[in-house]
Amino acid sequence: MDLGIDRQALVPVVQQIISAVAQWIRTSGASPGTRLPSVRQVALDNLLSQSSVIEAFERLVAQGVLVSKQGSGFCVAQPPTVHENQWYEGAERDWGAFADNPLGELKLGCGWLPDAWRESDDISYAIREVTRCDTAALFNYSTPLGLPALREQLLKRLTQVHIPTQLDGILTTAGASHAQDLLIRTLLKAGDCVMVETPGYGNLYRQLVFHGVQLLHVPRTRGGPDIATLEALLQRHRPKCLFIHSLYHNPTGSSLSRTVAERVLELAHRDNFLIIEEDVFGDLQHASCTRLSALPHGDRVIYVASFSKTLSSALRVGYFSASTAIIAQLASLKTLTGFGTSRFAEAVVATLLANGTYRKWVQRLRKRLSAQMAATLQVLEDEEWEVFANPAGGMFVWARPGAGDRSRLQAYARRLGVLLSPGALFSPTDEPSEWLRINVAYADDQRALALFRAMGPARSTSTILKTTSV
Repeated sequence: MDLGIDRQALVPVVQQIISAVAQWIRTSGASPGTRLPSVRQVALDNLLSQSSVIEAFERLVAQGVLVSKQGSGFCVAQPPTVHENQWYEGAERDWGAFADNPLGELKLGCGWLPDAWRESDDISYAIREVTRCDTAALFNYSTPLGLPALREQLLKRLTQVHIPTQLDGILTTAGASHAQDLLIRTLLKAGDCVMVETPGYGNLYRQLVFHGVQLLHVPRTRGGPDIATLEALLQRHRPKCLFIHSLYHNPTGSSLSRTVAERVLELAHRDNFLIIEEDVFGDLQHASCTRLSALPHGDRVIYVASFSKTLSSALRVGYFSASTAIIAQLASLKTLTGFGTSRFAEAVVATLLANGTYRKWVQRLRKRLSAQMAATLQVLEDEEWEVFANPAGGMFVWARPGAGDRSRLQAYARRLGVLLSPGALFSPTDEPSEWLRINVAYADDQRALALFRAMGPARSTSTILKTTSV
């Protein structure tokens, strides 16, 4: 069994073994009970230590992928029986796209970190601290603006990135999507016009359309929204808002330039529209950057951020910074529709901020993503892919194959077990596109590397299949 171990990759060897074995089971259609080669043989064939193979196999047993049989080694496990009442209708059918499955596709274009990158010990410690020292967090509602201890920490963080605010100018939410929903329902009504970047965040488009809001499309450039298009739209329409992603834009990875930022603010004052600045990836900043909220804006900018991408999607903690008048409106709707956010989740995040754990975690994450970003950009350059921008940080690259038969991209991806996020997902009109969002945290997987090679300079099918065999 050739596992294709890459000793130069950042992915630990044990995780590479797990991925390779899971990929073999998925693509070969191995039936339950199929016996794997012995640990000794796998180690010998791949020049690995037996301890690494054993650890990988035991993890696969814990995940229910393999079973260990006395005297028979390791075998493919029987898939769990799915009862009829476990099947769901509607959106639930596609929910597997949001969870890591050891036998599923590689989610090369997803918008979050792999489970293997997460660090659970610090969160577990914070949870124990909250349950031991803050009993009220287990049983009581949070306050309308959010837990005071958390907002105090947020005030410190915003001050550090030069965003002027005050405690009653900060409101917590259940993540950035909740923040967007509150903003749309508070500030807009059916028939209003707003400007959105394209490509951009598909969920925002759908939220706006659901509420009957008209979308005005502004192309995203390497330095931010296209100013010429923005000015042309302002001449023909009276938009209420501009939704913008300043740092490490989703999906292009580009960041706002100072020149563009200053012009956007001039237009906001001149034409009387609000700017919704989303900054969910801002904590990954490790270089100089430009935020609209940090420039003089006369209460024209509403700042939205979240801990879901960097810390935990399960905790669902986000926040606003805006004028006190807007915060008061948002707090009223937040209380009316949900009676507040999770005090427990907010207490956990406040603990991680106060004891410095989150700061240290983000520093490690920045370093790891930076290394992986450089490696991914190098591979794409070597394979002659076209890259929209060379991101200064974050986790996304926006790219398209520069050679090969592009119409066969999806076929190659299916063959390799790679789940793509094509450009149509990031278009307000679902317009087909050859551009792909690539999450660099997943890009050093052998399946991703094989896809990059397959769609690079002309390669034979036999070479591709050889690269991905186990």
